[in-house]
Formats: sequence, structure tokens, C-alpha cells
Amino acid sequence: MLARILLSLVLCGLVACGNHTRAPIEDRVTESLDLVYSVHTGDTLYSIAFRYGLDFRNVAAVNGITAPYIIYPGQKINLGENVPPRDAGRAAVMPAQVSAAVDKTPPLSASLSPPASGVVVPVAVAVPVPVPVPASLTENQAKPVVAEPIPIALPVPAASQRKPKVYVGAKVTTWLWPASGAVTRRYSQNVHKGIDIGGNRGDPIVAVAAGKVVYAGTGIVGFGELLIVKHNDVYLSAYGHNDRLLVSEGQAVSAGEIIAEKGSSGTDTVKLHFEIRKEGKPVDPQKVLPRR
Repeated sequence: MLARILLSLVLCGLVACGNHTRAPIEDRVTESLDLVYSVHTGDTLYSIAFRYGLDFRNVAAVNGITAPYIIYPGQKINLGENVPPRDAGRAAVMPAQVSAAVDKTPPLSASLSPPASGVVVPVAVAVPVPVPVPASLTENQAKPVVAEPIPIALPVPAASQRKPKVYVGAKVTTWLWPASGAVTRRYSQNVHKGIDIGGNRGDPIVAVAAGKVVYAGTGIVGFGELLIVKHNDVYLSAYGHNDRLLVSEGQAVSAGEIIAEKGSSGTDTVKLHFEIRKEGKPVDPQKVLPRR
């Protein structure tokens, strides 16, 4: 009897040990492949994708985020292995509502729209109006004529009409250099994902193509005062170590427009760190920019 009890205990122990060693392996592997980012104040979907070298459209698709890609502090963003491959044929497997989504600038409110040419707008103009004098008042006590404003319609000159710049996300046909100065450090795929351009503090930095500012701030370590401009759904450009930012997030910019001043924020020398990202991946800017 004692032998049977001991044998049963040994067998139960072996079964328990087998169950214990089998279960967690797959869970551990899954956890090691998942990367979840917690959104901080100042983050944008573009800056998060930029930080990890991902295409913002893939990150949006995986997390069910649609244009205009609004995220909130504390929100969890999945950046793990389930992000679709970043290749040219990716758009075919993306959800239709994401692959078709584009940033749209809402139309101006009717009350803020500039008037069309020849439109008549009421303008207050002071016109002398005689005030009746009571018969009881003597000539010396009579009140003077008082100028009172009367609305009179005047035409608004067409030259005063100005339309705000609007981001359209068009294909870039011509690229501009972002700043003057010598290239002090070249692109290296695994070490240096852009180029450095030397110069003096305060030198102007321009947008290399028309687009929209999708990030402006210091939230990405190593870039100092950073601007990211979205040109279309394929290309972004980034401008780091600025001394002063002259544009704000969400603002549309024209090609060649001054957007910042060269500085040394986040580094020890005055320079512009410039990058071009194609579908989230860094490319050599000197193979994209015109020769000079």
C-alpha cells in the first residue's frame, strides 16, 4: 500500500512539472514581439512613427486611427511585429478607409472668408448731421452740429483679398536645399540617418518642398528643436537642432518658405540636421536634393 501511495505522488509530481514548463513559452515570445508606446503630451502620430522609423500610415492602420490622426496623452500605440511590411505594395493590404484617408484642411468659416471682388461691405463713415435746436434756446445757446457715424456701403478693393495656404499633398517635382552651408556629416544608413549642414546661428532654414508641419517641438531626444514637414503620403522631411522655430504644428508651408533658424539645440555645435523619410524609412538626402 505504501509503495502505491509513493508511486502516485511521484506520477502526480511529474504531471504537474510537465504542465508548469509547457504553458508560458508562447506568451513570453508574444510579449517580446509587441512594442506598445504610451503617448506623451506633445506627441503626434508622425513624431512617434518618425522616432521608430515606421510609416505613419501603417501605425495608423494597426491602431485603427484615421485621418486627421488625432492621438491623446496616455493612449497606447501598438508598434509591434504586427505592423504591416513597409514596402511598395503595402497599400493593397491596408484597410480602405485608411489607405484612402488624406489630411484635409477644413474650409474657412463663411464669416471669416475674404469677400469676392466687387462685394460691397458696410463701413461706418462720419457724416455731419444737423441737430434740431429747440425754440426756447437763444442763438448763443444753440448746440453745434455734431458728426454722427452713418453706415455707408463702400467697395472693398480686390487687392486686399488674400487666401491662406492650404496643404494639398501633391507629388514633389522639385526639391530645394534646406539651408546654405557645407555638408559637415554625410548620411549613413545605420549610424547617421540624415546629413548635417554647418553655418552660423540664425541662418535661415527653408522648407524643401510645400507641405504641412506635422510636428514642432523637443519631444524626440537628440534632435533639439525639431520640425517635421509632411509633403505627401510618401515623403516627410525633418529639420533638427534649430535655434528658433518660425512655424507651428498644423501650418501649411510653401517650398522655400523660411521655417526656422539654424542653431545648436540638442547638440554642441551650430548645424542643421536634415532628414528625408520615404514611407517612414530614412533615405540619403543628397540623392534626392539637387546637386550644388
